[in-house]
Amino acid sequence: MRDPRLNELAKLLLTHSLSITEGEKVEVVGSYNAKPLMKELLHEIHTMGAHPFLNIFDDELKRLEAGEAKEEKFQLMNKWNMARYQDIDAFVQIVGEENDAEMIDVAPEQWQMGGRILKPSNDFLIDNRKWVLLNYPTYGAAQKARMSYDKYFDYLIDVCTVDYKKMEKAQQPLKELMDRTDKVRITAEGTDLTFSIKDIGSVMCAGERNIPDGEVYTAPVKDSVNGTITYNTPCPYQGITFNNVALTFENGKIVNATADKTEELNKILDTDDGARFVGEFALGLNPKITEPMGDILFDEKITGSLHFTPGEAYEDADNGNESAVHWDMVLIQRPEYGGGEIYFDDVLIRKDGLFVMEELKGLNPDQLA
Repeated sequence: MRDPRLNELAKLLLTHSLSITEGEKVEVVGSYNAKPLMKELLHEIHTMGAHPFLNIFDDELKRLEAGEAKEEKFQLMNKWNMARYQDIDAFVQIVGEENDAEMIDVAPEQWQMGGRILKPSNDFLIDNRKWVLLNYPTYGAAQKARMSYDKYFDYLIDVCTVDYKKMEKAQQPLKELMDRTDKVRITAEGTDLTFSIKDIGSVMCAGERNIPDGEVYTAPVKDSVNGTITYNTPCPYQGITFNNVALTFENGKIVNATADKTEELNKILDTDDGARFVGEFALGLNPKITEPMGDILFDEKITGSLHFTPGEAYEDADNGNESAVHWDMVLIQRPEYGGGEIYFDDVLIRKDGLFVMEELKGLNPDQLA
């Protein structure tokens, strides 16, 4: 039985997120269990006069492929991916994760090698093609979110289909403020961090790349970060979930990193030189996402949150940092999570998760919901 909400979501992805036009080639990549949404996408792409190309994958098979791959295999994959990406106009990936620990047996060295070798084709896709990424509701994801499947399905559709046009309008004053800001200071429990975002530029995210969406991001000047940040949400990466992550910076570089799995954390941060510098600073703004659930596509958009990301910077807010790592880590500053403040050029802009500047109050959840 078809759920009409999936058709609405498919249309949103194709018209708002990707702006598909007649004749364009659209690659649809998805887990087999995301078949209901992929069917809607294929139908709508044909209806729009565009051309869908389907690529179905399975996490268990992907683990076997990645875990035993040699360097030559990754080189061939990078070459093949580059040829594919150069020949499409848009890319949509639907993740239907059933077991977030499926990749835990893949050695960190394998991820590091794969990330390094596949970086050119991945960068080409991100920087030169229209793309969008979202998660499909699965029983595994529902369990991780501590919800029944039916409740999680409704929740996912709800948070993915917020009024992105309204959100985009409300984000504009924040973007303008970030574009003219130099010094940023963040305070919270275990956190006192300063850095500059001068002349980096900022990017509004209102339903065009990641779904669900809701953030404005920039990057710190690479060598400007000093102080400590302590994250109060789970930090998943490559099948491992880290808790109580604390990072201390000196002149931009992470000089001390601790967590409940400190050794594994530092192995990831030693992937390459850029992994110990930060490539993104963003404020989470989705009014319907309020609690962490270990899925970064959701957690980085939590209302009243921020994420401060070791690793690769995005091309459209580039501080020059390059890395095979891009690890979004989330700090929630609402009162129930210990509160906190954000200052731009010594002016308080957000306190305990709520914007206090008049021109930014439209981003508070009571205005966006």
